[in-house]
Amino acid sequence: MGMKVAIEGMHCQACVRRVQNAIVSVEGAKAPEVAIGSAEVSVDPKREELVLEAIRKAGYEARKV
Repeated sequence: MGMKVAIEGMHCQACVRRVQNAIVSVEGAKAPEVAIGSAEVSVDPKREELVLEAIRKAGYEARKV
């Protein structure tokens, strides 16, 4: 179960680490592949909104694509 996310506001590798940490803070989210501007996350579809919320709380705009 994968989810692709578009992320705005990322500019560097520190941003990538912040987003990775935000994603894995959500129970059940794993194997995030994060690059500047996007992420692919393995997560139960019922928890997708929690992942987006965690990314937003880290300071970035996020939406499922």
